[in-house]
Amino acid sequence: KMWITNGAQADWICLLCRTSDEGGFRGMSQIVVPTDSEGFSVSRTLDKLGMRASDTAELTFQDVRVPVEYVIGEIGRGFQQQMGQFQNERMIASYQMVGAVELALNRTVAYLKERQAFGAPLLANQSLQYELADLASELDMMRHHNWAAAAAYMDGQDITRHATVAKLRSARLARRMADLAVQYHGGMGYVEENWPARFYRDTRLWSIGGGADEVMLRTLARMNGIIGD
Repeated sequence: KMWITNGAQADWICLLCRTSDEGGFRGMSQIVVPTDSEGFSVSRTLDKLGMRASDTAELTFQDVRVPVEYVIGEIGRGFQQQMGQFQNERMIASYQMVGAVELALNRTVAYLKERQAFGAPLLANQSLQYELADLASELDMMRHHNWAAAAAYMDGQDITRHATVAKLRSARLARRMADLAVQYHGGMGYVEENWPARFYRDTRLWSIGGGADEVMLRTLARMNGIIGD
């Protein structure tokens, strides 16, 4: 198993694996596997571009056996259970991105007010003002979308569409903010001693992890009838 968050330090793993010969998404189950089980090992930790505070590991399972009572939910329904969990994960990612973008925007504006160039603050440049105002408007829309998604979830509705849109758009908004933060800080944004460099590296993950942008687009295309099943 690759790309396992916290895999190098976990006491147990929530494992999605095939438990029957049925093809496709059928015949998969979710199983709790203690990491002290015979045959389990951490092959290596991965040296990532960003999110370095969270380890990501490659795990090996060599003839690992656990009791049947370690199955989570229903045998053979693991894939469906995992897909339900993904909606929560994607909404959480969107909530995080809204907060991160808001903080980055405020910090960038504060820097541009302070940084002088040619006798005036950088923020006196109208093109910077408009670009940041446009980004702030997208941030507002993203925040209100997240509120609507939370309300739908609490009402017991299917939030697949909410979560898919939120994951796609919030990740792209964060990438845009990260790029502007580095650009508007100039050379100071390109060195590791200042926050924009790490923000740039860390936010890049969100268009990949938890479902890549392309997966989100395919899901929306299917939901909109643009492509068939």
